[in-house]
Amino acid sequence: MKLTVLIIQGAESLVGSIKEIPSVITQGNTREEVMENIQDALELYLEDMRSEEDFGDVVSKEELVFA
Repeated sequence: MKLTVLIIQGAESLVGSIKEIPSVITQGNTREEVMENIQDALELYLEDMRSEEDFGDVVSKEELVFA
């Protein structure tokens, strides 16, 4: 799966976000730092999404893998 990281100049640092998942956002002083931080932010986001238990009456749970 390919995701698009957008990096913009903020007031005090660079700000990075994932275009396809706008909730994932971070910052850093260099492009490299933003890229490292965005990976961490994405991992935390996905962990949080997996831990959500309040889905109602789940009929099936399937795994989807992007190649």
